[in-house]
Amino acid sequence: MRKPTAAVGSTIWFVIVSVPLAGIVPWALTRWESADLGGFAVPAWIVGGLLVLAGTPVLIRAYVQFVVEGFGTPAPVAPPEHLVVGGVYRHVRNPIYVAILAVIVGQAILLGRPVLLVYAAILGAGFATFVRLYEEPHLRRTFGEEYDRYHAAVPGWWPHVRPYHP
Repeated sequence: MRKPTAAVGSTIWFVIVSVPLAGIVPWALTRWESADLGGFAVPAWIVGGLLVLAGTPVLIRAYVQFVVEGFGTPAPVAPPEHLVVGGVYRHVRNPIYVAILAVIVGQAILLGRPVLLVYAAILGAGFATFVRLYEEPHLRRTFGEEYDRYHAAVPGWWPHVRPYHP
C-alpha cells in the first residue's frame, strides 16, 4: 500500500475506533463531570492529566508508525506490509491499546469517576483477548521468525525502557 493511502486509512481508523474508545465513550459515561475529589483534587489532576498527556501522543505516534514503517494501517482490513517494530513499538508491542487505556485511566483519575476504571478494565480484557486470539497468530503467520524475535524481546503491555533493536 502506498503511504498516502495508508495515511488516509490510518486516519479513518483513528477517527472511527480510537477517538470513540478514548474520548466519546468516556464522555458519554461521565459528561466529563468531575466528582468531588476533596483534598485529592490537585494530585488527581496531576496524575490523571499526566496519563492523558502521555497517552495521547503515544497513540498518535503509533498510528503514524504504521504508515511510515508498515505501509499499512492498524485496521485488520488493511494491515501493514512490513512488521512495525520502530518508534513506540520498540518499547511495547501494543502501544495503541496501552495508550488508549492510559488516556481512559487518566480521565478516571482526573475526574474521580470509577465507572471509567470499570470501562478500562472491560476494554483491556477485550484488547487482550483480541491480541491473543487474532493479532498474535496473524502476525506469526504473516511475519514468521521476524515476529517471534520481536515478540520475545518486547513486552506486550508494560512499556520497556530499553528500546528493541532488530
